[in-house]
Amino acid sequence: MSLRKFIFWEYRRGSWQYDLMVGLILAFIFLTPREIFRDYPRASSVVMLPGSQFWIEPALLYGLEDSQKLERANELLRNRTGKFYRVSRLEPIFDSEQEIKGYMAYATE
Repeated sequence: MSLRKFIFWEYRRGSWQYDLMVGLILAFIFLTPREIFRDYPRASSVVMLPGSQFWIEPALLYGLEDSQKLERANELLRNRTGKFYRVSRLEPIFDSEQEIKGYMAYATE
């Protein structure tokens, strides 16, 4: 196999070289561990809970003042649901080490 043909994919479909390249690509896709690329499923950044409550990921409100957080939360809920919600209260959720893990937004339609 020449490197040039391999790089420019110059093998005819159905040839053993073509099949080998496809096999190598598929092996890479399915056999590479997730840890190498840090590819883990993530939860949605805004989650609707029962009773017009929403959980908001802390990175979405990071670095904003309290008044700006409410405005940004309203905007996030409108983008996520397509409805106009008015956030009346926004409470930070802390873990055992007092780091913010999210915000609980209490809203009305």
